[in-house]
Amino acid sequence: MEFLIEYGIFAAKLLTVAIVISLGAGALVLLILGRSHGSHEDHIEVKNLNDKYTSMTLALKSAMLPTKLFKAALKEQKANRKREDKVQKKDVEKSRVYVCRFVGDLHASTVPSLAEEVTAILSVASKNDEVVVVISSAGGVIQGYGLAASQLQRIRDRGIRLTAAVDKVAASGGYMMACVADKIIAAPFAILGSIGVVAQLPNFNRLLKKHDIDYEEITAGEFKRTLTIFGENTEADRDKFREEIEDAHQLFKEFVASNRPHVDMATIATGEYWYGTRALERKLIDTLTTSDDYLYRRSLESDVFEVSYVRKRSIVDKILGQTSKIFNMLSVIDGK
Repeated sequence: MEFLIEYGIFAAKLLTVAIVISLGAGALVLLILGRSHGSHEDHIEVKNLNDKYTSMTLALKSAMLPTKLFKAALKEQKANRKREDKVQKKDVEKSRVYVCRFVGDLHASTVPSLAEEVTAILSVASKNDEVVVVISSAGGVIQGYGLAASQLQRIRDRGIRLTAAVDKVAASGGYMMACVADKIIAAPFAILGSIGVVAQLPNFNRLLKKHDIDYEEITAGEFKRTLTIFGENTEADRDKFREEIEDAHQLFKEFVASNRPHVDMATIATGEYWYGTRALERKLIDTLTTSDDYLYRRSLESDVFEVSYVRKRSIVDKILGQTSKIFNMLSVIDGK
């Protein structure tokens, strides 16, 4: 019985190695083809939300209405489209709304995509248009979210109306971004605020001393290093670190105050967060509504386009990812 088990494990390993070799060969071929055809380049995608809403409406009407009434509704919709086309031909240009979505993590890693989307929008937008950025982020590193806010500031600097929409959360760095907008809308239970700064780190110095381990750190400059993970921290180190944190908080408060001068900074800059309804009372936002409802209402009078920058993983990357999983399986089979 033990022989059969060992043989089965050996056969599984052999099969897995054969699969890995086949995938590797396939990946090499795809890599060559991908380089020659350039089929995996990042690109901008644009979706017409007016068409999306129209399709949804017609789909429901087709299910609800008798055939005769549905045909009449379809005819009316086509007539409305013709009227709009005639208006546009008379050089009466319809305003446009451009939508981009920002989902942030601790390191604000999607800022490069946001930058590309903003650049694309600014290449065509006019002062009669509007940009809506739907933000979902609980914040993170100050330099990352500072850059994200600066990308949105580019829109304001061009004199184009900017609206920030928050359905779930825009706190800390997320709110830093939102407050750049001319108008902030939020769902009733969205989380907003958290205008504060936090930093924390463990210290293993006593553990190292307990095991007679020396830790050496050489710096040039009095404050090149304040708090450290392995060295012995002093009160002077802590005081300097607190000073730096307070300075970052002060900059954050000044930034919010410059963009929303009507808020009471003493009340909102405590590091607390509030749900949408309470945030409205504190003037952190301007209107209670969801991004879906706002965009649909805007589509009744404007052309609405959702703009997204797509960073595609090539087939090669996907295959290599699967190969990595197979190697992990090998390690499990081998008992490592």
